[in-house]
Amino acid sequence: MTAAVSRRRALSAALASAVLLPGCSALGADENSVRGRAKQASGNRQGYISGDGSVRQVTQTERGEAVTLAGQTLQGTSWSVGDHAGSVVVVNSWVSWCGPCHEEAPDLVRAHGELATGKDPVRFIGIDYRESSRETGRSQAEAWGLPYDSIFDDAGITAVQMNGMLRGQPATAVLDRSGRVAAVALGAVDYATLRDLTRDILREPV
Repeated sequence: MTAAVSRRRALSAALASAVLLPGCSALGADENSVRGRAKQASGNRQGYISGDGSVRQVTQTERGEAVTLAGQTLQGTSWSVGDHAGSVVVVNSWVSWCGPCHEEAPDLVRAHGELATGKDPVRFIGIDYRESSRETGRSQAEAWGLPYDSIFDDAGITAVQMNGMLRGQPATAVLDRSGRVAAVALGAVDYATLRDLTRDILREPV
């Protein structure tokens, strides 16, 4: 390899990093980073990008536009975030062959059991991201015992609908009552972290 080729490759890598860096701070300059409260996603597996284990909260004044998440679910019904205006919504992106997705599933089931009941129920929706088939996704969701439905997204369009906030699998966002991303966990999230993040958002003034 010539020195010129080496320099060109190094420059390309630097430019790629420069493009990606803004996405890591897309939640705003005043975000409250609480790294370490989520489980670190374990390793890279072929077919998905694991998160870095970070958890971030966003102040109400720094939140962006409402997401436009919508689609057909694994069970064949239509789901839209607009149908749940006024509710706090937990959105979890997963795929069947993702190891950390498997690890966090019991925590999601437990969080749903606590947060989706009561006087002010939280809505849960999954995103089965770039799955090979609806049948594969449905079978995996049943194996994990997920008590809520998931949007089947074989084309990857939900990444845009979520304003680019959910990068990799697993990733979890908590939407405020206006449909804006108020918190996001990149990597496997545990029950206590998800519960506390969601409770904080539930307590916000309407």
